[in-house]
Amino acid sequence: MTRGNQREKDRERAQSRSGNKGKAGSKDDGLTPEQRRERDAKALQEKAAKKAAQAAAGGNTAGGDGGSKNKK
Repeated sequence: MTRGNQREKDRERAQSRSGNKGKAGSKDDGLTPEQRRERDAKALQEKAAKKAAQAAAGGNTAGGDGGSKNKK
């Protein structure tokens, strides 16, 4: 039994799926590695600042017992 053009169709489907990854899979964003490192470092700093501000405000949304260890 022959497969006909099923293989070619599957390759096209796979390519279209991998081409639409968006933010997570785009290596060709036009940035040099140094620019990419700077962008990522800035995003991490903003994330850490947001988390610190949230912790300072007392909004612990991480779940658990709030970090308190109750000894009996």
